[in-house]
Amino acid sequence: MAVFVALGAFLMTLFGGWVAQRVTDRRHLVLGLAGGLMLGVVGLELLPEALEAAGDERFGVPQALLLFVGGFLTAHVVERLLAVRRAAHGAHEGRAPQVGLTAAAAMVGHSLMDGIAIGAAFQVGGGMGTTVALAVVTHDFADGFNTYTLTSLYGNARRKAVAMLFADALAPVAGAASTLLFTLPEELLGSYLGFFGGALLYLAAAEILPEAHHDHPARSTLLCTAAGVAFIWLVVGIAH
Repeated sequence: MAVFVALGAFLMTLFGGWVAQRVTDRRHLVLGLAGGLMLGVVGLELLPEALEAAGDERFGVPQALLLFVGGFLTAHVVERLLAVRRAAHGAHEGRAPQVGLTAAAAMVGHSLMDGIAIGAAFQVGGGMGTTVALAVVTHDFADGFNTYTLTSLYGNARRKAVAMLFADALAPVAGAASTLLFTLPEELLGSYLGFFGGALLYLAAAEILPEAHHDHPARSTLLCTAAGVAFIWLVVGIAH
């Protein structure tokens, strides 16, 4: 049952990537929406789940929050190192394609964990499995949308963006199937979600949203960002 439900996540992820490809003439609106979706996923879904699963304190601070900050700083350091490397080779303009691929790979890892969450929830019971599946399948539209956008934003060829999109779509199915073999410790899952949330927030705040307003500082872009956050809020509310 978990694997069958994960097929819904597969289709929803592909649909999100397809939408991202089709609205290239409104790129600033696409990026604004992507930034809002990422902000909503981090603040309204990933971080609360991370705090619940790995909320033990380390020197007065919840472990999930420490890893959240660590993920943010890691994304910043990786991007700066890649930028320095490109500058040393004479590439002073543009963004490093490796950053986009790394970010997309993190999205694939997140989707894999989504599949594991579906499988683990169905192990607890059908009601829990249905609730988790609804949240995962619905927000996988945002995952597909963001995976394609992140990969292409950093100058990667379309074929690479499509390849990462398909990898992201297949990840929930693989994750759900893997729960037939093992169970992921809750604290480890929470730690991962905290770290990934910090990295995702960095990309949204430092890269996606500034790029959205670079050439088109329009009110419509802000509205798209707010709509992205509101969409994730709606998904979280329905799931609970």
